[in-house]
Amino acid sequence: MDLTAPPPESPDDHPAAVIAYAGEQDRDSRNRPHRHWRAQLFHIVSGSVTVETERGSFVVPPERALWMPSGVLHGSRYHQRSILRYLYFRPDVVPHLPRVPSVIRLSPLLRELIGAFMAYPHDDAADGPAGRLAAVILDQLAAERAAPLHLPMPSSERLRRAVTELAADPARADGLGEVARRAALSERSFERHFRSETGLSYRAWLRQARLMKAVEWLSLGASVGDVAHRLGYEGTSAFVAGFRKAFGVTPGRYFAETR
Repeated sequence: MDLTAPPPESPDDHPAAVIAYAGEQDRDSRNRPHRHWRAQLFHIVSGSVTVETERGSFVVPPERALWMPSGVLHGSRYHQRSILRYLYFRPDVVPHLPRVPSVIRLSPLLRELIGAFMAYPHDDAADGPAGRLAAVILDQLAAERAAPLHLPMPSSERLRRAVTELAADPARADGLGEVARRAALSERSFERHFRSETGLSYRAWLRQARLMKAVEWLSLGASVGDVAHRLGYEGTSAFVAGFRKAFGVTPGRYFAETR
């Protein structure tokens, strides 16, 4: 079977516990919001994607993956031509995995396991060597830690509307007073409701939005200095320090790990 071809049947219809497909997406291509009965793992071999959910967005750079639990409504937007591996999991085999979407960094071992599993035809995925590989993949996924590449969005319409444009263009850095006025709230009320709905203060949320946009632009090949300037940091060193605080490594080291 040609695993790079479009799926001949819905993954939800296949009896195997785990089933895999490979695919490509063109730059600026989009998938409309949809949901799967199976849980899904997007592995971005090269390229990058932003995935939107009802509760926020996720940026997935090269050699990271997005874990998408079953039943979650999501849509995707590809920033550049991307090569992907998709794994779909029956809900009954992933009760130990997160029930919320998350971006994870795949270990070299897990990447090799996924590659080996994808070499088997779908009809062989239920048992034998492929079935044993699938079991190890499930064990390894449970050990992977989530990366801070999630931007939560408010659940109420007026708060969401007040910050939607900022999520797309965080370099604007609108002040608290301005976004509170857009929501027809006092600054104090806006901050209280915003923290309740997102888990973050407005200032921390804006900082996270900038970091997400930085990862997106860096994955497209922009320089660290250019990204720092475009996002309004006082200088490159301030941006690198903020990036290191969030991700534990510098931008150069973070993207070196994808190669």
